[in-house]
Amino acid sequence: MPEGPSIVILREQAAGFAGRTIRAASGNSKAVDFDTLAGRPITALRSWGKHFLIQLPETALRIHLMMFGSYRINERKETSPRLSLGFDDGEELNFYACSVKQIDPDLDAQYDWSGDVMSDRWDPKRALAKLRAAPDMLACDALLDQAIFAGVGNIIKNEVLFRIHLHPLARIGDLPAAKLRQLVEQARVYSFDFLKWKKAYELKQHWLAHTRQVCPRCHIPFHRAHLGKTHRRSFFCNQCQQQYVTPARSGSTRQSQRTQPWS
Repeated sequence: MPEGPSIVILREQAAGFAGRTIRAASGNSKAVDFDTLAGRPITALRSWGKHFLIQLPETALRIHLMMFGSYRINERKETSPRLSLGFDDGEELNFYACSVKQIDPDLDAQYDWSGDVMSDRWDPKRALAKLRAAPDMLACDALLDQAIFAGVGNIIKNEVLFRIHLHPLARIGDLPAAKLRQLVEQARVYSFDFLKWKKAYELKQHWLAHTRQVCPRCHIPFHRAHLGKTHRRSFFCNQCQQQYVTPARSGSTRQSQRTQPWS
């Protein structure tokens, strides 16, 4: 599933379509009234978390690439697009295997830009407040909560937790204040590292935990498991990633979800 930095790249690549008029609209999405799009100008192209947003005067299109979605600019795939927008001179913007919905054009009323880790309006203090209001939330779930860290996905989750030496099963309420601030800070810092590395076509070269088999710090097998409410894959080291279990929970939390080392 494309994470926030990848959607920022899409927004930048499609920037030339802002201000242009849609000449033709088609696709196999059942959630779009294509007839209402032709002849309408694109007033803005925006992104929030994992959403790519095409703003028009009377409506907006929200595109979520989901697990297997993709896009093509001025070219097509052999499969039918979910949404295809045509412009003058044969230029086009095509989206495949994704979710497309028409929403109200007032995007500021629908989106909290301060919750997007890639946004200039990102507010770490609000993220901290949201975390402190959910003390029983696991760290692995917190990073994937789009209401707190819009744009963070599973890769960023695994890499941030490894970077700050934090176990995915650590509970937010058990973390020292400094560690909680570090979690918020690095969710944004790593997201921009992700953006830089992806633009340079070297993202996977920088992975230290995600899909890796051996901890580069401890040189022992990583554990892997589908953890938390999201059951997304986690790759972590039980030796250098601390769980911060409080005395009341000691002895019960670490084994609360089954994990296994790479074999």
